[in-house]
Amino acid sequence: MTKRLLLWVCILLPFCFNAQVVINEIDTDTPGLDVLEIIELKSESPYFSLDGYILVMFNGLSNGTGTLSYYTIDLSGLTTDGNGIVLLGNSQVNPAPSRLFPQNTIQNGPDAIALYQDVVDAFPTDTPATSINLIDAIIYGNSATQATALQSALNISVQTNENVNSLAASQSIQRKNDGTYEVKTPTPRANNDGSGIIYNGITVTPSATSLSEGEMLTILFETDSPVTETINITLSLTNGTFLSEDFSGNLSLTIPVGASTASTQIEVLNDGLNDGDEEMIIVVGSLAEGYITLNNNVKVRVLDVNYQVADWGTPLSPTYGNVTSSAPSGYYDSLEGLSGDALKQALQDIIANPEVVRAHSYGDVVEILNNADQNPANNNQVWLMYVERSQTKIDYQTGASIVGFWNREHIFPQSRGGFSGGTSSFPDGIDTWLPTNADDILAGHSDAHHIRAEDGQENSSRGNRDYGGSDYNGPTGNAGTWKGDVARSLFYMAVRYNGLNLVNGNPSDNTIGEIGDLGSLLSWNESDPADDFEMNRNNYIYTWQMNRNPFIDYPELANYIFGENFGDQWFAPLSVVENNINSVKVYPIPTKDEINISGIENQAKVTLYTIEGIQVFQTMINGFTQLKLNVATGIYLMNIETDTQKFTKKIIVK
Repeated sequence: MTKRLLLWVCILLPFCFNAQVVINEIDTDTPGLDVLEIIELKSESPYFSLDGYILVMFNGLSNGTGTLSYYTIDLSGLTTDGNGIVLLGNSQVNPAPSRLFPQNTIQNGPDAIALYQDVVDAFPTDTPATSINLIDAIIYGNSATQATALQSALNISVQTNENVNSLAASQSIQRKNDGTYEVKTPTPRANNDGSGIIYNGITVTPSATSLSEGEMLTILFETDSPVTETINITLSLTNGTFLSEDFSGNLSLTIPVGASTASTQIEVLNDGLNDGDEEMIIVVGSLAEGYITLNNNVKVRVLDVNYQVADWGTPLSPTYGNVTSSAPSGYYDSLEGLSGDALKQALQDIIANPEVVRAHSYGDVVEILNNADQNPANNNQVWLMYVERSQTKIDYQTGASIVGFWNREHIFPQSRGGFSGGTSSFPDGIDTWLPTNADDILAGHSDAHHIRAEDGQENSSRGNRDYGGSDYNGPTGNAGTWKGDVARSLFYMAVRYNGLNLVNGNPSDNTIGEIGDLGSLLSWNESDPADDFEMNRNNYIYTWQMNRNPFIDYPELANYIFGENFGDQWFAPLSVVENNINSVKVYPIPTKDEINISGIENQAKVTLYTIEGIQVFQTMINGFTQLKLNVATGIYLMNIETDTQKFTKKIIVK
């Protein structure tokens, strides 16, 4: 959960006249399908950064009981102009807004628009209105109906009627210099009293927001109205590792008198090096008095075409046996012949050994994930687990917004594990570490064996929920390639740390030390077997933490500690290398109704599972076999198991 601080004392007052920035004008009821909506902010001093501010729109029902949010806008990256003004609005608004939102977004009321100093993910849809971190707010409508619940929640008693003159579609609500409001003809991106600078805005529009090395980019500059004097524009494109030698093109251009556009072409050069995806930032230099850039600091993604491809597959196209375990010889020898609680304790003695195992900081986890969760098909990307797709590494979330970014997902939720904030957020590298043990629950905060790269919004949606059953089963339509990974991570956590337990069912999301559903996790461990992607991340994390996830090296251990084999003696199967049947062939894939299996010399059990882990077919084979598959169209996992070996293959039935 986001930690939120009470930043302002003035939020308890009806109006914050001392606020550095306020809501200056709104136009919610506009002609037609509301295509000219605006929200204008004004700062006390010009050129004020709005980083760390958000706008939240709240619904107020006609009976006065509504207080829930329905839309949130992140203001980070915006700066007010020489009049202290910044304009937000629909694409058809003229002059052009500095930030757009879809037409017909703002409800006509009775509703509220509130300005907070907070982060976007603190206000998901249907969040109750609050005065915590509130900077300014306006409650409005187009009738006399009062939004009493919003007035109470925001501690604001004044409500303004946009239709007071019976001209709601052609007038806006504007703040006066004394802090009260009036309704009159809109004055977008201008002082409401007619004073100040009248700007001619320049919009910067790149022909693409993402391109690859070797491609061309056109950058268009367009003014609100034709210029009355020649305007010279100078650009800068460098940012971080994206340097002047990475592109060529004209960075100085002119808009002549009477014109309103100018453009330049930039070629992004292929340097032949794999130095990662980058971002150029289009920055317009100083302009003549009376001109302003409406969207300066425009980012364009530059994709490196010289990326590397690993010799193993992604979780959506898994391979098995290409990556072998790096566990030292004898690493698991102490488990042989043990059973039940003794087996679990012996396993904990290995993976929580205070003489060997290392705890790193939460800040270090970013570097770990950039390597451990690297997309095998492109080493400049990470693989996002639940959403089953890749994303460039440079999209790691560093600001307040989670939209379009990836971040660190704790498979065993922080609050439920009791280790929230347990380690430093400062990265100090692989050579700086602390000793740890089985009782060191705070180390779970940065234990990379249960932390994965994930889409920020999906991470937030998953929250503290349990897995399986009627609780979290991933995004709609996902293939479930992450389910075995989750199961094996939780098996590890429940052995590595005292006080963490896996239970059947779905306990409360506020339960400390427990998470479910154990039955689902055991099933997922079978239906989504450990692949090369998991083995590679296990090997890499071992170089940092000096411990391994044994349930990736030996997935069968889960049944001996948590499942049906509890109480049976454990004897390790053949080594991880020998445990894969490299000679086995399963074909054709895709298939319609018949599958061939070759390379089996002895008797083997063949089991077919749906991607959700439901068994739909099982038989015994011996030698080359043709099987008739009377199953529905879809994706399946086929397990082929002999007395000493196991092989898993994804099957597509058309």
